[in-house]
Amino acid sequence: MKLLIHPAIDDARFQSICAAAPELAVVNASEAEQAQAEIVNADAFFGKLTPQLLAAAGQLRWVQSPTASLEHYLFPELIAHGCVLTNMRGLFSDIIADQVMGYVICLARNLHTYIRQQAQQVWAPVGGEDGRVNFAQGPGVVGPIDRAHLQLSRMTMGIVGLGAIGGELAKRASAFGMRVIAVDPMRTERPPEVAWLRSQDSLTALLQESDVVVVAAPHTPATERMFSAPQFQRMKATAYFINIGRGAIVSLNDLTAALQSGEIAGAALDVYETEPLPPEHPLWDEPNVILTPHVAGYAPCIAERHLAVVKENARRFQAGQPLRNVVDKQQWF
Repeated sequence: MKLLIHPAIDDARFQSICAAAPELAVVNASEAEQAQAEIVNADAFFGKLTPQLLAAAGQLRWVQSPTASLEHYLFPELIAHGCVLTNMRGLFSDIIADQVMGYVICLARNLHTYIRQQAQQVWAPVGGEDGRVNFAQGPGVVGPIDRAHLQLSRMTMGIVGLGAIGGELAKRASAFGMRVIAVDPMRTERPPEVAWLRSQDSLTALLQESDVVVVAAPHTPATERMFSAPQFQRMKATAYFINIGRGAIVSLNDLTAALQSGEIAGAALDVYETEPLPPEHPLWDEPNVILTPHVAGYAPCIAERHLAVVKENARRFQAGQPLRNVVDKQQWF
């Protein structure tokens, strides 16, 4: 059996894969012409598969995508092909969940505002000029400064997509005392840290109950532009919106309009319809928005995890065992 890798990977990773699956003949093809010739009798492929390569394949049974998302990997011929497709889902879940909690704490405690003020040496508590004003009014008085600084244990997080990322996020949010609710088209078993888990049909209920709405869903034909004006209109005016799923899920124009009109209180985004976000886009200037450049999944551990998936699946493939992270090509995940 033969595993073709293209584009070529570094020698250390190549040797590691060879050692993990010694019964596979592993070919590390750096040039497109070599890959085109080698795929003719390849049983497995790891890397960037193109329609031209697939057309030349004579006995391909397994394809390992180097990415977790598949919207830019899949094409009609691959969807229709009889090969098994696996991806890299699950590698980034804890890392991305950590970043989401960073957004939540920043937005709840106005840290994003104070960081900007610090650069200008501005002393101005959000909600008022004097941070001591409420104490002077006596006990039990709740003023604008109090209302501007939220308590996580009195907030509800709504997670759209309770997969690997959503599940890790639910654990973290629950540990901070947040009430967690979720919708998911596939998952039906409710984990203990989630107050309720329902089908995608209950999205409106989730939007109406949540103080923070987090999109942790993949980009599929069913989720494209899932969030546009009607969804933002159903959210609380005091709620925050976070997207670490995929940019195509959210209409940036509609999100911008919802922020500017006060339909929602703020947002944090790591993914966008257009990347990089154009410099003239109005979201850059929104004071209650946190923008990060598609980095939520970055961490030193990812490269090691990535290689481990390839090695484990190569070992399983040569042994005729079920592969890890098998994809439903019709649904894109």
